[in-house]
This record gives sequence, structure tokens and C-alpha cells, in this order.
Amino acid sequence: MARVNVKGTLRAALERIESGFDAMYGAEWNPLYYLGALGWFFFWIITVSGLYLYIFFDSGVEQAYESVEHLTTVQWYAGGVMRSLHRYASDAFVVVVLAHLLRQWIKGNYKDARWFAWVTGVPLLWLMYVSGISGYWIVWDELAQYVALTTTEWLDTLPLFGEPIARNFLHESTLSGRFFTLMVFIHIAVPLMLLFLMWVHIQRHMYPRVNPPRGLMVGTFAMLIVLSLAYPAVSQDRANLNQVVGAVGLDWFYLPLYPLLDFYPGEVLWAMLVAATGLLVVLPFLPSRQKARAAVVDLDNCNGCGRCVADCPYSAVSLRPRTDGTSYSHEAVVTDAKCVSCGICVGACPTSTPFRRRSELVPGIDLPDLPMASLRETLVSAADGLKESPRVLVIGCGSGVRLDDLSGPGVATVSLPCVGQLPPPFIDFLLSRKHVEGVFLTGCRAGDCEYRLGQQWTDQRIRQERDPHLRKRVPPERVRTFWAGRDRSRQVGTELARFQEQLKHMDEASGSGRVSERSDATGEAGHA
Repeated sequence: MARVNVKGTLRAALERIESGFDAMYGAEWNPLYYLGALGWFFFWIITVSGLYLYIFFDSGVEQAYESVEHLTTVQWYAGGVMRSLHRYASDAFVVVVLAHLLRQWIKGNYKDARWFAWVTGVPLLWLMYVSGISGYWIVWDELAQYVALTTTEWLDTLPLFGEPIARNFLHESTLSGRFFTLMVFIHIAVPLMLLFLMWVHIQRHMYPRVNPPRGLMVGTFAMLIVLSLAYPAVSQDRANLNQVVGAVGLDWFYLPLYPLLDFYPGEVLWAMLVAATGLLVVLPFLPSRQKARAAVVDLDNCNGCGRCVADCPYSAVSLRPRTDGTSYSHEAVVTDAKCVSCGICVGACPTSTPFRRRSELVPGIDLPDLPMASLRETLVSAADGLKESPRVLVIGCGSGVRLDDLSGPGVATVSLPCVGQLPPPFIDFLLSRKHVEGVFLTGCRAGDCEYRLGQQWTDQRIRQERDPHLRKRVPPERVRTFWAGRDRSRQVGTELARFQEQLKHMDEASGSGRVSERSDATGEAGHA
């Protein structure tokens, strides 16, 4: 129970922080919604600036330091800026990667079908740090000397090498230019491995975010440029293996564990890192609440149109050649291990229409735990229980505000796994059959859908930009969306009250929407 309370408290704190960033940057540019994409952006800055620096770098023992100093001081306007960009983008890369990991843990986006992205992200942490730490060796200043000696002594605590590798840094005569050639190779090879694993990391995501919004990219890059000009990255004194290094300025983004080696044996720190890595790997597989059942396909109602495939956020639905001998060429297939049971695929199915009365409402794809037939009855029952006009049905999700707090004599609420599960024909059904005067959709905060694409697809379907879309006969002023998250119940209540007031004025102007008309409308729906 304590763990649940801690996660709930952290999530509430995270939402308050995100609300603050929304106020500063707006939902479209909130950097907390694009931590993964910012990681890709910083990686490309690191790559481009690193390639420029590599062109001018000399791998000789004496020349390594001199070539870096030449870039920093003589060619400050280009090489110096590139070096600073390389440094600050690398630090920023660490920040967004760790923040992304923490945010996904707090939100619980690592369980069940999402385990793949989490587990493949764990080795990314190791490769990220190896890439950064190896870069400090190349500069060959006093910090590089400290890192080289400390790292090799730490590696020597492992039974991997026949002879201690730290002996190569005992004095100047034991060091050769081959060392710098090796470090340059490592500093290039490891990021290439990192890039490949980053690509693997997003393979189960449909339409992954690998580019932040243009405005966020421009603003972030401009800040890096200003920081590079105001506080350029510089070297410390030249390394001298004949002298013991005194105080050095550490990069706490990449070297936070190094001071601990003065107090704890290297074996202890290795054990801590291995244990932490193992915990991260097994975290998605620890016992938790029962997973909702995956979506199921009904071939009698599936024509293989592929809309569910295009809309699934996690590539859990695919098409294959037809197996039932009908004239359709393909059929939808759900991979249970990838399905998160969000229902977005159901909202995309053209057969998910509540107007079907002569035949059972069974769409081509459906959620067994909340089928469309049951959803129709739930929505109608909730709407028919309203006593005051204008009657509004609020449809939300578990990641939004508490819907119970919004209920009232003229307001009923229904919760779905994701609002994207609601097919647009259901809105048409509720309004055209006069079950309600208005439909209010809410859920996750704008730009931060729990299931990545449900909010986006819902907006596009209502705006008639994506199939299946809301029919033109539906009055747009009777449908309202307000994406808020869990910490904006007051704003949702205010927007809902404003929506009700607008509906009231519309109904008074048209002379409709009276409660006395409700029974006739309900009767018509019952025989449709």
C-alpha cells in the first residue's frame, strides 16, 4: 500500500510540475512531453559537433592537448563553439534521458506490453555513460588524467585483465599515441551502438516522437548557443603522469560516482551498478494488478480495412491474408503481448456504430472487458438518468480528472480506458437520438496522452480529418473537448459549466431541449 501511495504522490507532484511548464511554454512546447524526442535532438547535435572536432583532432600524446586547445582558443568562433555545444548537449542528453526514465516510472509506462521499450532502454544508460566518459580521456588535461587513472583502477577490480591496465598511466614513458587512437575509436563506436539501440528502443511505437516541435528545437538550440558563447567549455591544465593530480573540476552529469571510489572499494560500486541494472530490467515483470484482456477480432465483421492497424499506438494490430474464405483480401490480427487494451483500435473501426439495432453490435475489433454493445447501454443508461436540462454526458478516461466530482442533476459521466476508444458515431447517436444536448470529452492533459495517440486521433476524428470522422450533421457547438489531466478538476468544472450555459442559451433560442421532450426522444431511440 505504501508503494502505491508513494507513486500516487509522485504522480500528483509530476502533474503539478507539468502544469507549471504548460503555463510557461504552452502544451505544444512543453519539454516534459518531449523528453525522448529531445534526447534524439541532443544526440544529433553531439554527433555533428563531434564530427567537426574529429576533423581537427590529433591523436599524438603531445598533439592531443594542443589540437583541442587550438580549437578552443584560436578557432573559438567555430571549433570553440562546437566544443561547447558538444559538451553542453552531452550534459543535456543525460538530463533528458534520466528525466524520461523517471517520468515513465512514475506514470507506470513500463508494465505489460510496454516492457520492451523499458528493457531496451536500460543498456542505453550504460552506453550513454561509456560514450561520455571516454570523451574526457581524449582531451588529455588533468581531468582526463584523473578519469583515466580512476577508471582503469576501477576496471582492475574486475577479473577481466591478465595484467593491471592502470600501469599504463604510471608515468609519461608508458603512454603512446595508440592510446588516443583507441579512445577515439571507442568514442565513435559506442555512440554508433547507442544509435542502433535507440532505433530498437522505439520499434514497437507507431509514429514515435523522434523530433521535438520546431519551436522547441529552435529555442533549445538557441539556448545552447548562448550558453556556449557565455561560458565556453575549456580544458584544465595539461595532464602530467609524473605528477599526482590535485583538485579537478568534475562533470557531475557523467562522473557522479567517481568521488565515491575514494571511500568505497571498486567491487562494491560494481555490485551496486549491477544490482541497479538488474532491478531496472526485472521491474516490468514484478507482480502487479491484473492486466486487462487484449483486443479481439471478429472476422464476421472485419473487412480488413486497416484503420485499426494505422491507429494502434504500439503496433499491436497487423494485417494478414484472409483465413475464412471470404472475398476480403486481409484480416486484422492482434498480438496480445503488444496490446495495452486502450481501445483506440475499436474507436477506429468503421463497424463500431451504435445505430445497429436489427443485428447485434459486434464490431470487427473490440475490447472483451468493455465491448461496444455494453458501452452503448452504459452511455444510454447514464444519459437517461439525467433530470435537468441541458443534459450533458461527460466521457473521460482514468488518466484525467475524477469524473465523479463532475456529476450532477444535468451531468452524467462515463469513464473509458482511453477517450480514443469512443467511435465518433456514438457522439452522433447520443445527440441525434436526443439522449443528451451536449457531449463533453476530457482526459489526459493536452499533448500528453497516456496511450500516446488517443487524444490526437480523437481531435482529428471530431474535426473530420481522420476516419472514422464525426458526421457533418452533428452540430459542432454541441461537442466540447477539454484535455486537462488529473490536477485540473477546477478548470474542467469551469469549462463544463460554461459549456452547459452555452447549451442552455442555444436551446432557449431554438425552443428545444426541454425535459418534457426527453421521454419522446428516449422512446424513439428505443425503437431505432
